[in-house]
Amino acid sequence: MRRSSTLAWLLSAGLGITGWVLADSQEEVETNSIDKDMRMIPAGEFIMGSNKADDTNRSGEFGNAKPWYLDEHPQHNVYLQDFYIDEHEVTNGQFREFVDKGKYAPPRYWVSNGYLLSLRRNKIKAAPVEKLRRLAVKVFRLDIDTREMTKKQLLDVIDKRLAYMDWLPVVYVSWHDAKAYCEWRGKRLPTEAEWEKSIRGEEGLEFAWGNKWAYGQSNTGEEVWDDGVAPVGSYQGDVSPYGVLDMSGNVSEWTADWYHAYPDSDYSSKDFGENFKVVKGAAWGGEGHYALKLFQRGAYRYNLKPESQHEDLGFRCAADVKMASVGQK
Repeated sequence: MRRSSTLAWLLSAGLGITGWVLADSQEEVETNSIDKDMRMIPAGEFIMGSNKADDTNRSGEFGNAKPWYLDEHPQHNVYLQDFYIDEHEVTNGQFREFVDKGKYAPPRYWVSNGYLLSLRRNKIKAAPVEKLRRLAVKVFRLDIDTREMTKKQLLDVIDKRLAYMDWLPVVYVSWHDAKAYCEWRGKRLPTEAEWEKSIRGEEGLEFAWGNKWAYGQSNTGEEVWDDGVAPVGSYQGDVSPYGVLDMSGNVSEWTADWYHAYPDSDYSSKDFGENFKVVKGAAWGGEGHYALKLFQRGAYRYNLKPESQHEDLGFRCAADVKMASVGQK
């Protein structure tokens, strides 16, 4: 069902959501705080980038517009102060709190998949049984026979579906959305270097788990999930040396930085500058050549315009240790 027709049905059923405003009119802002789901990355040097080369021109073979590896040159050591980073990607449930308390506009796909109704559970409970049957099938697309189900049974399956969706990474969020959420939480987006250290450790590992590719370690499209994305933490093999989850799969993630060449790089690109933000990490949308292990590497760099929104693009937050200490007082 298209989003427009879904919204029309929700409105006709008295279940629509109206009156959402953007963050400019936030009435409630979170104070600086570090929750239990953040990991502390210790200060020190790490290996960033790579010196790899596409000697066989495989990028041309697979039709990639961007040459492989060149924007990762040269491999270099970077020193970072200690910082915190979220253990997993920001979820629908976490972003819903921002939408609700921060009065921020919800992602549009929440209409088509029904998750927007998690903000109107009382209206769902008050709906007559026939509307609940249609809601289960038309909006939540539950593969069940609802004809003989009672109201309680329908509410139970809808609640279970919404509870499951709470733990899916939020997607279709722009860089501006991600930045606004992190700031509302008293945090910030991680820099490219922070994100890369969090997955590669001090030794510059290829993948979160080591230097050798292993199928089934992360959600990169080999397995089929109904929503594309998997609930955060579903792949216990996709864990970095610091205990950070889902960095080699599930969704790609925004970073704070513009897409620039590394210091002393011998590669130039028309995309370098302040038109594109760096996106890191592999995603579930890994069909065809996008499932290649190249894209799951910690050193790989994507570049997208800040207003971009995709079904396999999300984010996580970071925070300075000094900022965190102030927020915990």
